[in-house]
Amino acid sequence: MHRIVLVEDDPDIGQLIGGWLGKHDMDVLVEPRGDMALARVAAEQPDLVLLDIMLPGLDGLSLCRALRGRFAGPIVMLTSLDSDMNQVLALELGANDYILKTAPPNVLLARLRVQLRQVKAAPAPISQGSRLQLGTLFIDQATRTVRLGGQTVVLTTTDFDLLWQLASHAGQILSREALFQQVKGRDYDGLDRSMDVAISRLRQKLGDSAEAPSRIKTVRQKGYLLVPDEWS
Repeated sequence: MHRIVLVEDDPDIGQLIGGWLGKHDMDVLVEPRGDMALARVAAEQPDLVLLDIMLPGLDGLSLCRALRGRFAGPIVMLTSLDSDMNQVLALELGANDYILKTAPPNVLLARLRVQLRQVKAAPAPISQGSRLQLGTLFIDQATRTVRLGGQTVVLTTTDFDLLWQLASHAGQILSREALFQQVKGRDYDGLDRSMDVAISRLRQKLGDSAEAPSRIKTVRQKGYLLVPDEWS
């Protein structure tokens, strides 16, 4: 059974959605406040987080941005706000999907299942403490060394930190906002292109194609994705 944290302040809607999804192998835990959701997600460790936008304490878009730096699973917005601007912003902040509350229940269920299948299908990196292995890619965080196909790859501090974040979330899309917070320790201002430059430099050092990258992909309006099965 999949565990889902639903952040929704309307108890009737929360009960309705929870009851419907509960009939389809999903255990739904409802959190009514945005400012309590970070702690709830950390405590429950769900497979997916479902967010309303209009929430007390902390709005859903701000919550999505905060969650993306701490939660590797899918984040799906479920809202009545039918706005292109809100949808684009949500995806830029790290949301995996944006669903209107007017969507039929079967459509909601299907789209959540798509997100959950994608997580399940992605091969997880082999992790041994501070070491990660994906095919022939070996990363040792303790010694800050990287080997690919038996050859040592020389990386700068930023390059290594960026690769570690991408590899430890292999198969998951990481937004620019999340990468700025995790790698640079500051918020993304919407204009700084240094992360794009770092990604390009990292691709070159890891033998990825600049024109048609297959190992580290750019997902338009969402962020970057390290593909777990491209490291043979």
